[in-house]
Amino acid sequence: MDPVSVQLGTTNLWGWLVRLLSSDPEWLSGKVKFFLPNMDPSSGDEASDPAQRVTLQLTKLYAQGLATWQAFIHCVCMEQDVPLDLEVLLLSTWGHGDGFPSKLGTGEDSQPESQLHPGLKRPHQSCGASPLRKQGRKQQQGGYQELAAKYLRQLRKSAQQRYGGGPPGPGQPPSFHQAYVPPILQRCRATAPLDTQEEIMTGDPKAEDGTDVSIRDLFNTRASKGPRVTMLLGKAGMGKTTLAHRLCQKWADGQLDHFQALFLFEFRQLNLITSALTLPQLLFDFYLSPESGPDVVFQYLEGNADRVLLIFDGLDEALQPCSSGDTPGSAFTLFSGLCSGTLLPGCWVMATSRPGKLPTCLPTEAATFHMWGFDRPRVEEYVGRFFSDHPWQEAALAELRADGHLQSMCAVPALCQVTCLCLRHLLPGHSPGQSAALLPTVTQLYIQMVLALSSDGALQAPSLLGLGEVALMGLETGKAIFYAGDIPPALMAFGAAHSLLTSFCICTGPGHQETGYAFAHLSLQEFFAALKLVTSSEVHKEALARHVTLNSHWVLRTKAKLGLLDHLPTFLAGLASCPCLPFLSHLAQQDEAWVGSRQAAIVQALRKLAARKLTAPKLVALWHCVGETQEPGLAHLAAQSLPYQLPFHNFPLTYANLAALANILRHRDTPIHLDFEGCPLDPHCPEALAGCRQIENLSFKSRKCRDAFAEALSRSLPTMGSLQKLGLTGSKITSQGINHLVQALPLCPRLEEISLQNNQLKDQEVLNIVEVLPCLSRLRKLDLSHNSVSVSTLLCLAKVAVTCPSVRVLQARQAELIFLLSPPTEAAAELLRAPDLQGNTIQNEEALTRSLTLRFQKCELQVHDAEVLATLLQEGPHLEEVDLSGNQLGDEGCQRMARTAAQLHISRKLDLSDNGLTEAGVCCVLSAASLSRTLAELHVSLLHRTVVLTFAQELEKQEGTQKRAAFLDSLVPQMPSELPRSSRTIRLTHCGFQAKHLEQLCKALGGSCHLGQLGHLDLSYNALGDQGAALLAQLLPGLGNLQSLNLSENVFSLDAVFSLAQSFSTLEWILHLDISLASQCVLLRGDKRDRDALADGSLPEFPTAAQFLGFGQRCVPRSFHLQECQLEPQSLSHLCQTLEKCPGPLEVQLSCEVLSDKSLETLLLCLPRLPQLSLLRLNQTQLSPRSPFLLADIFSLCPRVQKVELRCLQHVSLHFRSSEEQDGVCCGFTGCGLSQEHVEPLCWLLNTCKDLNQLDLSANLLGDDGLRRLLECLPQVPISGSLDLSHNSFSQESVLYLVETLSSCPCAREASANLGSEQSIWIHFSRQEEARKILRLSECSFQPEHVPRLAASLSRAPQVTELSLTRCCLGLEQLTVLLSLVRRPAGLLSLRVEEPWVGRASVLALLEVSAQASGNVTQISISKAQQQLCVQLEFPRQEENSEAVTRRLAHCDLGTHHSLFGRQLMETCARLRRLSLCQVNLCDASSLLLQSLLLSLPELKEFRLTSSRVSTEGLTHLAHGLSHCHHLEELHLSNEFSEEDTKVLMGALEGKHRLQRLYLSFLPLGTWTLAMLTGGLSHAALLQSLSLSWNGIGDVGCRHLSEALRSATSLEELGLSHNQIGDTGAQHLAAILPGLPALRRIDLSGNGIGPAGGVQLAKSITLCGRLEELMLGRNALGDTTALGLARGLPGHLRILHLPSNRLGPEGALSLGEALDGCPHVEDINLAGNSLARGVPLFSRGLPLLRKMDLISCEINNQTAKPLTASLMLCPALEEILLSWNLLGDEAAAELARILPQMGRLKRVDLEKNQITAWGAWLLAEGLARGPGIQVIRLWNNPIAPNMAQSLQSQEPRLDFAFFEDRPQAPRGI
Repeated sequence: MDPVSVQLGTTNLWGWLVRLLSSDPEWLSGKVKFFLPNMDPSSGDEASDPAQRVTLQLTKLYAQGLATWQAFIHCVCMEQDVPLDLEVLLLSTWGHGDGFPSKLGTGEDSQPESQLHPGLKRPHQSCGASPLRKQGRKQQQGGYQELAAKYLRQLRKSAQQRYGGGPPGPGQPPSFHQAYVPPILQRCRATAPLDTQEEIMTGDPKAEDGTDVSIRDLFNTRASKGPRVTMLLGKAGMGKTTLAHRLCQKWADGQLDHFQALFLFEFRQLNLITSALTLPQLLFDFYLSPESGPDVVFQYLEGNADRVLLIFDGLDEALQPCSSGDTPGSAFTLFSGLCSGTLLPGCWVMATSRPGKLPTCLPTEAATFHMWGFDRPRVEEYVGRFFSDHPWQEAALAELRADGHLQSMCAVPALCQVTCLCLRHLLPGHSPGQSAALLPTVTQLYIQMVLALSSDGALQAPSLLGLGEVALMGLETGKAIFYAGDIPPALMAFGAAHSLLTSFCICTGPGHQETGYAFAHLSLQEFFAALKLVTSSEVHKEALARHVTLNSHWVLRTKAKLGLLDHLPTFLAGLASCPCLPFLSHLAQQDEAWVGSRQAAIVQALRKLAARKLTAPKLVALWHCVGETQEPGLAHLAAQSLPYQLPFHNFPLTYANLAALANILRHRDTPIHLDFEGCPLDPHCPEALAGCRQIENLSFKSRKCRDAFAEALSRSLPTMGSLQKLGLTGSKITSQGINHLVQALPLCPRLEEISLQNNQLKDQEVLNIVEVLPCLSRLRKLDLSHNSVSVSTLLCLAKVAVTCPSVRVLQARQAELIFLLSPPTEAAAELLRAPDLQGNTIQNEEALTRSLTLRFQKCELQVHDAEVLATLLQEGPHLEEVDLSGNQLGDEGCQRMARTAAQLHISRKLDLSDNGLTEAGVCCVLSAASLSRTLAELHVSLLHRTVVLTFAQELEKQEGTQKRAAFLDSLVPQMPSELPRSSRTIRLTHCGFQAKHLEQLCKALGGSCHLGQLGHLDLSYNALGDQGAALLAQLLPGLGNLQSLNLSENVFSLDAVFSLAQSFSTLEWILHLDISLASQCVLLRGDKRDRDALADGSLPEFPTAAQFLGFGQRCVPRSFHLQECQLEPQSLSHLCQTLEKCPGPLEVQLSCEVLSDKSLETLLLCLPRLPQLSLLRLNQTQLSPRSPFLLADIFSLCPRVQKVELRCLQHVSLHFRSSEEQDGVCCGFTGCGLSQEHVEPLCWLLNTCKDLNQLDLSANLLGDDGLRRLLECLPQVPISGSLDLSHNSFSQESVLYLVETLSSCPCAREASANLGSEQSIWIHFSRQEEARKILRLSECSFQPEHVPRLAASLSRAPQVTELSLTRCCLGLEQLTVLLSLVRRPAGLLSLRVEEPWVGRASVLALLEVSAQASGNVTQISISKAQQQLCVQLEFPRQEENSEAVTRRLAHCDLGTHHSLFGRQLMETCARLRRLSLCQVNLCDASSLLLQSLLLSLPELKEFRLTSSRVSTEGLTHLAHGLSHCHHLEELHLSNEFSEEDTKVLMGALEGKHRLQRLYLSFLPLGTWTLAMLTGGLSHAALLQSLSLSWNGIGDVGCRHLSEALRSATSLEELGLSHNQIGDTGAQHLAAILPGLPALRRIDLSGNGIGPAGGVQLAKSITLCGRLEELMLGRNALGDTTALGLARGLPGHLRILHLPSNRLGPEGALSLGEALDGCPHVEDINLAGNSLARGVPLFSRGLPLLRKMDLISCEINNQTAKPLTASLMLCPALEEILLSWNLLGDEAAAELARILPQMGRLKRVDLEKNQITAWGAWLLAEGLARGPGIQVIRLWNNPIAPNMAQSLQSQEPRLDFAFFEDRPQAPRGI
């Protein structure tokens, strides 16, 4: 009897179990291998009796433990035919955890790995635990060699047992070695070449074993000593682990004969080792231990390390937190030592890993390979082998070939295996084509696999969900290996029965083994976890959605997270598809609505992700998820969310990735650009993009792309119907790959750009590519740079460029080689038919005329190459540019090319730089180049090795360029019709020429001079010297009329200056001579303009286009500038004598370090001998302190002087009169150190000036004493304008003295002083005596002791009628003192005080101050916002008799507290005529006081209370007081009060029969208040002005108001803007307007008046003969109203505002005709109307028009010319607003033409138009002739920032900023 049965007490049951399993020994052996993977399969063979063998196997299973035994019993009941009663007995006895005794023992035999389901990946197990090492070594025969050989045989035998094959079992696929197909391998880098030449190691797919060659190539046995490391990278499912086991199998079969020993480890299991390790322990204790002599065996391995291979699978998992990391003694530390060679030096190491950041322990010379899975032939081979002995083989292949999506999934070997399983299950029961249709996604593939693995096809929901719970627990805890206790026995049995789980032995230490379990593949664990998440009611939808995340797949292995969730979101997305709904509903035992809601949550989470901006790796993950959902809407959202430019950088991409991308792009509506840079790519992945018509640009840049990639790409390119740009750069394509591409490119007719640079192409391959150019009609660019091209091939390419009609540019520079081609004929014709606003029509025409640009730079061309090239080019088309710089042509080659240039038809440039030209060859090149009639410029610089010939376009070519300036020609009819051809420029710089070379040079220049074409000559940076300057002055007349001559850096002295000045005085063409002697800058210039520069779009300096714009013939002044030299009296005298012969007008500018008084006197004495002199400047020249007096005496020496200005004793400007009629002299001595003692002599000298208009003495040292002395001498100086004394260290004493003496200056009219930061004192004068004077004092910081003195001065100066004190530290007390002390015999004094405390003081306090005035207060104005108090006093004060005072006070209730103050206030303000309160806060006490005051003011004419805050009670007081002011003529009550407060105020209007002006804006006028108002207005017969804006008045209120105004026959102004008046209200107003004969102003802006009301208004307005201002903006009047107005505009109209009124061209034109010639119009506003071509046009003009507003009127270039012609007829225009229109450069030119003629124009607004830099430059030209213009706004025009900055630096009045910086008006005006 079996001891187990005895121990269990279940003898009968045990015996029955033995008898049952004896009938199926193979099944039992399979289960033993699953549950005991470490047991030797032959360990039970010693028992001959089958029953004994079964008993032994059962005993070992039982000894494994409770969990294992229970799982085995469940397998028996599930898979064997067990009677029901015995099944119940088995499960009740052994199927649960009760009644299990202790273990009997465990086996220690080493067991090989169990056979997996073929093709399913699972973690590898070690071979078993080693036996205990023997304490002593045995002495064996054979010694060292025999022990090692025995271990090697033991090692190979173990491998043979592990990988030994056998016949397939029933219903199983072929075994491991029979179904294996090698995947694609691609090398990334290696230290030595592989055995094969191709990088893609495919092996022979038709060979029996299939991978012999490629597997050998993984290990280059010829490598030198040192680390021999191979890295195998591949994504999950690519077959890395399978290949590792395949290597072990091949070694076991003796095929890898180089290696004597092979060890295979898996990091997933090594991570579980917690103890420290040595290498012998790793090899012997955790793999296979030698039977004896381990130290001897290890010593042998060390000595023969180059014959040892160690394979480490799953390196990416070694860097996870579950591993020991790189701690000392860990498995990873041993791996690092093996890689670096510190352990077992010379051994071979191979590691597999997913792509990502690899550990630093890997040597840089490690050979790295990418595993890419299967291509189409491999897929078919695998399927064929899988079904090799199966009748469904052809059907499976047919299904695969018919479904491209299924093929793309099979590119992943693991999925290919699953597909075969599913097809084997589906094919028998489905018709052709239906099986593949059931496998549309990876998720549904797994579902079919689960169903296929079920023996009966039934869906066992509890078991599947149980496995899902185990899988989810593992993923959440980072666990992929489970122990028996982690999985319930029933689930273990279910997983084993259906091949879903696999088992293996785990060694965690010497002698410690356990059985581990894992899902057959990690993705299978993720699939079951996804099933659990979707079907579990315990997981809420929100939690489910949180699992939908995107992994970048560019895993950084340093992150502390195990990568176990790569495919979970994909499976969740797949389960959210509609076909999965029935499966999930049955699995979850829920209805489809419940499951559908969870699916919707997943899809919604994906929608949110699709709308985000994601990185490319996450986008790839998203595309896989979207494809799994099979949701077209989600795919469309993901496709449309992709950016136009989609880059992929530095992460691996497989065929499946690009297939997912292609699936998404099929739902995209717009084109896309794909850029792959640095990405490891599956060689056949381009096939996934076949038929993708959305791809417009496709670029690949990777060294890993070779011929196979090019072949796959060539198959896909013709199917991309929209492809325009193709890039394949940085690859290693050979002629084979190029041939494939060359055959494919002609099939891509829409290609516009091809880049094949940096591909190591040879000559023939380049020529083959170029042959396809004629076949690509749309091609614009071909880039072949960075390839290997010889000189002979370059000449062949030049021939291709000449003969191929589409080639426009061929550019070769060292490694660069680029073809640029012309657009297709039909596209060019379309361009020609589409002119734009910027003059591109000419460029479009040039696109139809072929011209070729050839650049061969640094190509080692010799003289004979140049001759061949020149011969070739003479037979070709017109050449735009030929660049041969950087070659080896020498003097001979350069001369020949220069001579041949005329026959080459070059239109732009011939560059011969850096070709070894010598000094002797310069004249030869110059002579040869001069023969060309089209030469525009020759630039030679021997120092910089520059030789460039620039040509002008030939006459027939110039037509296109001239068209750009054609419209400008129409603007300048006064210009000659025939302009000379472009002038020629010769630049011979840095050539070392001396005086002796000048005659030869001039002779060589004779050709150009003879043709009259030499315009600019540059001889700078040579060595001519003074002798050369003198000789050149003699030779210059023979060179004709030049435009410029540059002689800089030629070692000149002052003698050369005199020689050049002589030429300046005698040669007419020299208008400007600029000499800087120290910096050796010498330039002679004329004034001829080069209009071709404008036509070409360049931007010259501004002064060059004045004549071109047709500003009229003007006398251009000559200028002589001499700087940086020492000027002695003799030199100055000689210079002036030379300049006497120079025609005028003449401007002279001199600059030297120091100019003595003697030199200055000499210069001033010479001035009368220069009558043509208009301006003399001395810049940066130090003068003596005596120079101001010398200059002040200039008026007596030279009466022509109009202005003298001396600044800082360094800058002098003397302006001279052009005629005697001009008068007014200006004199300024600023910063000259003038003090008190200088005042009197200076005034004595200035006394000789007849009419001194302005005198500027600012920034000197006058001080208080100097001011006093100046004011004493001032009556002697005949000044009539202004005197500036700013920044002279003045104090309060100076200000007080100014107040005291101002009245003694009879002609002084105004004085201002600021002692703050401005430090300014200005005095303004008149030509006649002024009776009234104004005094403005700011920031004077008066102290209390200054106030009485100020008051005394004011009392003695009755002429001062206005005093302004701004921030003078005058407090409340000091102001009170000042008002009380100022006493005058008669007259008025207005005192304005602006202090911060005024804004804080109460109204009561300010009134109390006013009450202290010594005179009668006639006006009081308080503004809290402006912090101002204004009081007007009348002298002498007239006292009332006590009886009159008592009578006035009888109506006042002042109370006891305010009685004294009130009485004093009323006495002082008895004659108050104006009281203004603005933005004040009136308390009730103040209101009560004001009520009393108002009751006692019989002469009050005006009362203002605006923008203030008053309580209802306070308003009641004020209304009561105002009700008694019957003499009021003007009342301002514009406030935002409530309607109740408004009712209170309305009561104050009763009895106001003298009221002339009433302003009630912002008051809410309801029905009742409006009735009160209209009742009062009906009696206001004297009313002249009424303002009711923002009052909410509608049509009804307008009717009542109209009725009330019928009696207001004196009404002049009516303001009803921003109300709610419509057509009806407008008609009521129209009915009364003719009855208001005095009406001058109407404002109805911002209402709702339409055409119906507008027409009636227009009829009435035409009857208002005195109307001056008409404002009807922001209504909807339309053209009908405009036509009505045009029929009879009032003759006195000054202002017409009609903005935003829906006017069109018809209405605007009619208004223009009506306004034409109106003598009084000043302001026209038609902004915001769609005028287009209908802007107002005038033929007679508007003489007084100041402002024209045409903002946002859709005005374009066509309207510009008539509009500017009309503006020309408005001489008073100051502001032109044309922003937000469609004006371009033509309009800018029109405006620029009229700017100089607009004498009063100050501002032009051209914001938001279409003006380019060219138009802005034209406007700047116009500004140069219009000095009065302050600003031209050009914000938001298409002008580049750098160009705008350049333009503004030259003309600051061009404003490109968003916020306008308004210029300040000149001081003193």
